[in-house]
Amino acid sequence: MQDLDSTQITEAAIAQMANTPDPRMREIMEAAVRHLHAFARETRLTPDEWLKGIAYLTAVGQACTPYRQEFILLSDVLGLSRLVNVMHDAKGREEVGTESSLLGPFFREGAPEIPMGGSIAGTSTGPEIVIFGQVTDGQGQGVPEARIDVWQTDADGLYDLQAHDPSVMEMRGQLRCDAEGRFHFRTLKPLGYSIPMDGPVGAMVRQQNRHGFRPAHIHILVAAPGYRELVTALYFGDDPNIDSDTVFGVSASLVITESLALPDAPVPGVPSVRYDFTLSRETEGGGGRVGSDPSRLMPAG
Repeated sequence: MQDLDSTQITEAAIAQMANTPDPRMREIMEAAVRHLHAFARETRLTPDEWLKGIAYLTAVGQACTPYRQEFILLSDVLGLSRLVNVMHDAKGREEVGTESSLLGPFFREGAPEIPMGGSIAGTSTGPEIVIFGQVTDGQGQGVPEARIDVWQTDADGLYDLQAHDPSVMEMRGQLRCDAEGRFHFRTLKPLGYSIPMDGPVGAMVRQQNRHGFRPAHIHILVAAPGYRELVTALYFGDDPNIDSDTVFGVSASLVITESLALPDAPVPGVPSVRYDFTLSRETEGGGGRVGSDPSRLMPAG
C-alpha cells in the first residue's frame, strides 16, 4: 500500500507499464500518462469535470456509425489530425514533393472508374470545371498510369453520403494517368460546407464560438507502385473561409483558382485548373502514406 501524492501517482502508473513488451507502445503510453496527468494538475481538474469529460467522449463514440466517424472529426477540429500530417510530411516528404492535406471523414473505397476526360458528376448539376496536370517523381519524370482518386461535395456543399442513400456514389471517381503521368477530368465547382454540427463535436464547436466551416475543396489521392501514396486536397482561393478552415487543412501551395485563359487546357471554353502532383519513392523517408489518417479504415461520413 502506498500513500501517493499528485506527482507520485504519475510515476507509479508509469512504473506499472515498464514491462510492456512493445517498446513503441511503452513510449507512447508513458508520454500519454505524463501529459494527461500534467493536464489534470495544470487545470486543477475536479471529479465532476472529469466525469463530464468521460460522458463527452462516450457520446462521441456513440455518434460513430459505419458511415460517420465522430472521433476523426474530433481529432480534426482540435488540429491533431493536421499536426500528425505536418510531422509526417516533415519526416518523409521530398522538398519538391506535393504537400499533403487531411483525408477527411468522407473517403470511400471503390469509387467508380471514369475514363480520361470523364466527369465525376453523375446526376449532380452546377458550374463545370476541368482539373488537369501531370503526376511526376522527384526528378520531374512522369509516373506512368498513376491512379487518382477524387471526391468532393456537389455544388450545394453536400457529399453523396449526406445527399443520397449510402448505396449511391456521386461526385467521386477513379482514373488512370496516361503513359506520361498526364490526366484530366471534369467535375463541378464544389461549395464550402459546415462540418456535421448535429453531434457532440458540433456542440463543442458552437460552444467555442467557431463557425465550423471548411472552404471549398477537392480531395485527391494519388498512388502508383513503388511510390508513397499521397493524400491531399485542392482549395479554392475565392472561398470566404480559406483563411479559417475549421480543421486547419489549408496550405498555401494547395490553393487554386480556375481560369478560362490556360493555353494548354484540354477542354476549351470550360474554366480549368492545372495542378501537377509529385510523388516520393516508397523507400525515401521511411515509406508509408503521405497525408493519410485513420478514416481510411472504414467508409465514414
